[in-house]
Amino acid sequence: MKSTLRAGISHRMTYTVPPDKTVPHLYPESESFRSMPEVLATGFMVGLMEWACIEAIKPHIDWPREQSLGTVVEFPHLAATPPGLTITVDVRLDAVVGRRLYFSVRAHDGIDTITEGRHERVVIVRARFDSKVEAKSAQTRGGL
Repeated sequence: MKSTLRAGISHRMTYTVPPDKTVPHLYPESESFRSMPEVLATGFMVGLMEWACIEAIKPHIDWPREQSLGTVVEFPHLAATPPGLTITVDVRLDAVVGRRLYFSVRAHDGIDTITEGRHERVVIVRARFDSKVEAKSAQTRGGL
């Protein structure tokens, strides 16, 4: 992590919702999801908040050797957003505690606030993380 990674970093991004980010596309193999309304899926909204946080800190870590993974999401999905609307996401890094990063997040679709809350991420060293995941996978393969 670079010395510039500190509280106060903010980032704004916009994203126009395409049809394939709606509820019926979240788990296409699920008939239940496929029959639901075509509005931004909560799962994709969570990913959008994570994406904005990643972009906020990317210049302040040794990317791609260092990356960050989401560990806590605390933001409700407040309003439905149909395809074609553009979401504006604002994130702010509120605190850095060791490798843990604490963000405030907010998103608006031009008509309604669709979410507001907090998100936590942890900075990882990608090679070390991959090694641990591979060891876990190998353990699973060996036990089956």
